[in-house]
Amino acid sequence: MKIFYTIMLLYISAFSYAQNSVLQNYPKISGYVGILHPIATFSNAGTETNFNHHYIVGMPVGINIWKSQRIGFSAEFVPTIRAENGTSKMANFTFHPGLLIAVGSGFTIAGRAAFETSGRYGVTPVLNKVIIKGKSSSMFAAVPMPLRFGNDKPTSFTIGFQFGIAF
Repeated sequence: MKIFYTIMLLYISAFSYAQNSVLQNYPKISGYVGILHPIATFSNAGTETNFNHHYIVGMPVGINIWKSQRIGFSAEFVPTIRAENGTSKMANFTFHPGLLIAVGSGFTIAGRAAFETSGRYGVTPVLNKVIIKGKSSSMFAAVPMPLRFGNDKPTSFTIGFQFGIAF
């Protein structure tokens, strides 16, 4: 009977070690959800600020596939709601595929392409920082900087603030 318990203990230990080893290997998949607030948009048509005559909020959801500790791929999906004059509506939906580069100290740079249902397209560089690292999740803050073209509108550049939870 002691041999049976010894074998079971070894089996459980090996299984536990294998599980922990798998979690440390790459590719590694993580997801996140957040809230995005565009702060100001600049274009030839002028400067438009959020919270002034309207309120725009985005709700990004994404999946990250890390190839290594430093390089990964991300796909982000962002529905955007606009509230103005006592009414609100879904104003846009953005598909954001891109490259992730971890630069150390909890900072990550994302370089994203952008395709919007509004007919606009462009790129969105993002500076991201993990601010609270938990055992199974992390809180982060990010500064997205969308550059948009197309749909017979002037080129625009926006600065935003995003925060969320990664798991």
